[in-house]
Amino acid sequence: MVMMTTKAKMARKSDGFGLAAAKARLSELVERAQTEGAQQINRRDRPVAYLVSAAEWEHKARSRGTLAEFFLNSPLRGSGVEIKRFEGEMRDLDL
Repeated sequence: MVMMTTKAKMARKSDGFGLAAAKARLSELVERAQTEGAQQINRRDRPVAYLVSAAEWEHKARSRGTLAEFFLNSPLRGSGVEIKRFEGEMRDLDL
């Protein structure tokens, strides 16, 4: 684990790194993203960016397929669950 100096501790908010600290300590931020997960970067105490590892980015960016594929691969497919449609009339709405 990388030890942070007192100056770096002051620059790092409990919920992320200030932009200047992130620039100055980019190597540490990359290491932390790989070992601890996404690292929040703030500007004027507001989150503006996250640094994530390449592995995490690829995992989240990977295509998850279409809605039809989701239903085809559902564990409920073939389980006998029946969904009945409402057969009454539609309500009149005043718009």
